[in-house]
Amino acid sequence: MLWLLVAALAVRQVAVVLRQPPGERLIDLETWIGDNGVLHVTGSLYDTDRFTGTPFSGLVLKPLTRTAEQSLGVAWTFGSLLLVAALGLVAARALPGPVGRRTALLAAPVAISLLMLSLPVRNAFHLGQVSILPVLLVLVGLFAVRGERTAGALIGVAAALQPTVLLFALLLWLTGRRRSALTAAGAFAACTALAWAAMPHDSWTYWVHHVAGAGLGDQADSLANQSLHGALLRLGLAGPPEIALFLALAAAVGVIGLRRAVRYARDGQLLLAVAVTGCVAVAVSPTAWQHQLLWVLLAVVGRAGRSASDRLVWPAVVVLVTTLPGAMLLPNIGAVFPVRDNVLLLAALGAACVTPFLPRTSPYWRKPVPTAYARPVPARWSRVPLLPVWRRVLSRPNLLLELLLIRVVYSAYGHVRLAATAGRDTAERHGHQIHSLEQWLHIDIEHRINHAAAGIGPLRSFFDYYYSTFHFVVPLAILAVLYVRRPADYRWARSTLGFATLLALVGFWLFPLAPPRLMPGLGFIDTVHGVQDFTKPDYGALTAVTNQYAAMPSLHFGWSLWCGVIIVLLAPKVWMKALGVLHPLFTVSAIVATANHWVLDAVGGAAVVALGFLIAYVLAGPRRLQPVQGDAGTETGQRGAGTVKRPRTPSSGGSSPLQHPSGAPAPPPERLTAPAPTRPPTA
Repeated sequence: MLWLLVAALAVRQVAVVLRQPPGERLIDLETWIGDNGVLHVTGSLYDTDRFTGTPFSGLVLKPLTRTAEQSLGVAWTFGSLLLVAALGLVAARALPGPVGRRTALLAAPVAISLLMLSLPVRNAFHLGQVSILPVLLVLVGLFAVRGERTAGALIGVAAALQPTVLLFALLLWLTGRRRSALTAAGAFAACTALAWAAMPHDSWTYWVHHVAGAGLGDQADSLANQSLHGALLRLGLAGPPEIALFLALAAAVGVIGLRRAVRYARDGQLLLAVAVTGCVAVAVSPTAWQHQLLWVLLAVVGRAGRSASDRLVWPAVVVLVTTLPGAMLLPNIGAVFPVRDNVLLLAALGAACVTPFLPRTSPYWRKPVPTAYARPVPARWSRVPLLPVWRRVLSRPNLLLELLLIRVVYSAYGHVRLAATAGRDTAERHGHQIHSLEQWLHIDIEHRINHAAAGIGPLRSFFDYYYSTFHFVVPLAILAVLYVRRPADYRWARSTLGFATLLALVGFWLFPLAPPRLMPGLGFIDTVHGVQDFTKPDYGALTAVTNQYAAMPSLHFGWSLWCGVIIVLLAPKVWMKALGVLHPLFTVSAIVATANHWVLDAVGGAAVVALGFLIAYVLAGPRRLQPVQGDAGTETGQRGAGTVKRPRTPSSGGSSPLQHPSGAPAPPPERLTAPAPTRPPTA
């Protein structure tokens, strides 16, 4: 199945590239070797800023200028696919041992799939760049060939194409492979000298005038430049102070990163050492464009975290950062712009200098501290839960990963919601159908309530404010409180909300519906957005921002109903439960009074929330958990939902059960989980 996914991704990538018009595909390649490309023009390669490669890369590309445009595009795309496949295969075989049978079976297709989906590879395909080749040459030289000189020669050629790759010669020297290091330096010097002899003026321009290519291509402060130099320029620094600070930071990152890389190489994690060195090269380079950042994805092989629940945090962060744009990872808030604009650089710095990767000698390398799972209450019906594979975890999830996933899911929700539209005519036709059905049911109260609320100033302001504000504030506040005080209930509540939201997306896609305020001729007053001009095809203040026809089901009411149910179930005080009941009542009044939803939209919102709770029940069983008998060495894991207790994990202070009296680390305990349920779950 994974190899089928690889094939599908490859076909999709080829189709995306070749379906583009000739002027919009392989942009950089066309500017180099096209009919009016840089390599066709007599004179310097660097008379314009379109060519950013080394003189040696220009020398390599020269023979391609006689290739027909159409055949070149096809051959280049398929050749790039082969390079990606080879890179994935080499990386999969380079995993530090011992490697289990399942890992060995799945590593290659997973690696190739991640490479296909990553931003650097997609960017390289779109632009027609050669940035995949240096990475492949380094990995082949270190993992796939025999002989010190052959490995060094391949790394030297890679450095001639991308100068910062020369850092790998230093890694070889520091790890005792001095013959390979000298060969790499010699091969780099030979390739550079060959290009200098063939193109002396271009070589002088690149190496001396532009200082190894600095200043070529796009502006150095553009978002595409994910190096320390680009980040400092984006922060407003310039001139000699910026250069001095960049050199100081680059030296510090280089020393710290290379020391870590040497340590991991000597520990038997050579692939991780390669990834760390590549991340150092990204950070210290004057320009590190997006298509040159494949090293960051290779850092996914590092193992960080002693517990099994934390082991996937680093790989998930790396995959999200290297496959999704920064706008999907962080909200559009000015305070987080420095992080959002430099997210790839921060991931590279984290891999190079900060992330505490485990050594292979650690007792947690192969056997992390197992996750404590709760014991669910038996289901009321013998055949429910039907799929008891969703085991309830007692501990709270990693906060960084949780916030990142919530943001990614919400961003995907926003994109799907915006795309789920069938046009104004269809939405208005569905609106007339809903209105007619409500008239038949005698629940068409929207017009009367809307005009009554619009005529009372304070009431109109209250409903407008409630509609605009509490929709997000209350669910986020509930999730935050549950995360801190009730971690087991947090996971359950978050899952029910996620299921309800996904079901609502299906409704938006299948049944686009115009809300009352966007129905011409019915006389509704849009109290929140103002008067709509129905004579324009795209009327409405927010039409260009979000899908105005995503009305059925109403997530305003659905989320508020979810909030009410959670508060009634979990709040310890009666007055809190009363507020939980009032919130959905106020919300349904607000969505009707402001003419943003029909009454049946609220019914649809209630339906998806009920289905969300039902799906969670089917997967994980009832919310309540079985009490676990413990001793003085346990601590309560959940309050109010049974007396679930979990073992304490060792802390940094005092004596630890994971340490022998002599001070040497002991293997982790074999079992820290709660007792197994009476009826074992089926596969």
